[in-house]
Amino acid sequence: MSIHSVRRECANLAWDNSIPPALHVKSGDEITFDCADASNGQLTADSTVETLEKLTLAGFNPVNGPVFVDGAQPGDTLQVDVLRIENPEWGWTGLFPGFGILADEFPEPALKIWKLEREGFAWFDEKKGIKVPLRPFAGEMGVAQKKKGAFSVVPPYHTGGNIDTKHITVGSTLFLPVEVEGALFSIGDGHAAQGDGEVCGSAIETAMKVTVRLSVRKDKPYTKTPHFSTATADTPSGEYYCTTGIDSDVREAMRSAVRNMIDFLVAEYGLDRVGAYILCSVAGDLRMHEVVDMPNYVIGMMMPKSVLGPSNEV
Repeated sequence: MSIHSVRRECANLAWDNSIPPALHVKSGDEITFDCADASNGQLTADSTVETLEKLTLAGFNPVNGPVFVDGAQPGDTLQVDVLRIENPEWGWTGLFPGFGILADEFPEPALKIWKLEREGFAWFDEKKGIKVPLRPFAGEMGVAQKKKGAFSVVPPYHTGGNIDTKHITVGSTLFLPVEVEGALFSIGDGHAAQGDGEVCGSAIETAMKVTVRLSVRKDKPYTKTPHFSTATADTPSGEYYCTTGIDSDVREAMRSAVRNMIDFLVAEYGLDRVGAYILCSVAGDLRMHEVVDMPNYVIGMMMPKSVLGPSNEV
């Protein structure tokens, strides 16, 4: 195993399989990415709401990479183990006119600058005792699509991208479908904390240094959208394995998430499709992970690992 790094300057504003790799690695290598925040450094700890009027939104959501993983071929799965994340001591949350699930009800811009406490929280309102626990993760993680051309970094895709899923933090593992040789993995959009859905359009946005291990898997051909496995039992149901559905139609995204979980249960646990469908209904949690990065939604079907027995799954 080797350890590599990707500098902050090695960033792009599109998913495009023609972008030359910033780095070549072997399967199982670790890479540390130095990622700018979603504003690409345009916002600072001293910024005010007036700063929002001067931003170049076309420069938002840079992704660092891409990284070419030796041995990755179309039809494989790229396993991304999130190992370490470092944040600065501040972050920001903004309201941008026309963006967010209630954009029509909140037409004015707003900006909140957060101090990220070393104890693992940020005060929303210290006088009222309201604080937000920090659970940092990268909102953008993905691989290149087989289609030629530049694809926006704003929405999520079946190959990942702006999936903004708060559960993929340190100790978790993401699985991505490989469509091009080398996978061409990129990452960015640091979040110190976020709720499911990211409903106002931004999380606690922050720069970050994130270390991942990239491994090629030849044994997960059913991975057609991002899957992930959590490793922190911070919910009543404990740890989860999750399949996602990504579509511009929220109902179709939900259907895809359930269908992909059925495929996983059939492949890994030997269930028949009827039994897997029933298990999804009685034990799975269908959740909205990302609902603002149009045109696509990210819906997750989360199956508690406590329900499942041993399998071939990591």
